[in-house]
Amino acid sequence: MENVTLNNGVEMPVLGFGVYRIPPEETEQAVGSALAAGYRSLDTAAAYGNEEAVGRAIRNSGIPREDLFVTTKLWVSDAGEERTKRAFATSLRKLGLDRLDLYLIHQPFGDVHGAWRAMESLHREGLVRAIGVSNFHPDRLVDLIDHNEITPAVDQIETHPFFQRVADQELMRERGVRIESWGPFAEGRNDLFSDPRLGRIADAYGKSVAQVVLRWLIQRGVVVIPKSVRPERMAENLDVFDFTLTDDQMAAVAAMDTGASLFFDHRDPAVVSRLGTVTLNP
Repeated sequence: MENVTLNNGVEMPVLGFGVYRIPPEETEQAVGSALAAGYRSLDTAAAYGNEEAVGRAIRNSGIPREDLFVTTKLWVSDAGEERTKRAFATSLRKLGLDRLDLYLIHQPFGDVHGAWRAMESLHREGLVRAIGVSNFHPDRLVDLIDHNEITPAVDQIETHPFFQRVADQELMRERGVRIESWGPFAEGRNDLFSDPRLGRIADAYGKSVAQVVLRWLIQRGVVVIPKSVRPERMAENLDVFDFTLTDDQMAAVAAMDTGASLFFDHRDPAVVSRLGTVTLNP
C-alpha cells in the first residue's frame, strides 16, 4: 500500500475502504472482508449509521490498532463547539476506539467555525491525529483556513472521471490540503463501467475499468475510498499498484470531465436547506 503524507506529517493510505450506503446489518461483514483483503484505511460517518458495525469488525479482525487508519465525520446538526465534542465522544464510543486518525466536518453548513474550534481542541489533546472537511468548495475552504489556526488536512469531495475537480485540487495543493475522492466510480452513472474510452485503457493492461479509474485518481495524488460488499471486488480494487497509466492515457481520461456534479450541488439553496435540517442527535 502506498501512503500520502498529510500537512501535519501524518501518513494516510492512498487507498481505503468506504462504507457509505452499506446497511448497518451488512457493514460488519463487509468491513471484515475488506480488512482480510488487506485494506487498512476505513471511512465511515455518523450520518451513515454504521459506526458500531465498523467498530465490531475492527475488534474482531485482530489487527493492531496502530496498523489502521480510521476516519469518521461530524454531521451538520452536531456542529458547534460543545455539540461537536459530544458528537466526537459518541462516535468514539460507537467505534470502540480511544482515538481517531481523521475527523471530518461532513458538510459545509451550520456552525462550522465552532465545530472547527472544537476539532482543533481535540487535535491538541491527541484524541485525533488529523482533522479535515468534506464537501467544501474552494471559497468555504479558504474561509475556514484564513480564520482558524489549523489548516484542514483533507477535503473529501465528489471526484471521478466526469467531475474531476482539477482547479479545486490545485487550490488545495497551494493551501496544503489533500484531496480525497468520494464516489470515485460515480456510482456507475453515465455508464462509467461500460465507457469505451476507459475500456480501451483497461484492455491494454488486462485490468478492469474500475481499476483504471482508481489508478488514474491515485496518479493524480487523490486519496480514494471505493466501496464494495463483494470480496472479489474489494481485492480487485486493491490491485492497482502494478501498472502506470501513460501521459496519453491520463489525458484521455481528463477529456471526460463535464465539470458538473452527477449528484447534487452544495451551493443549491434547496440542497443546503435539505442537508442542513437533517438531525441525527436531537
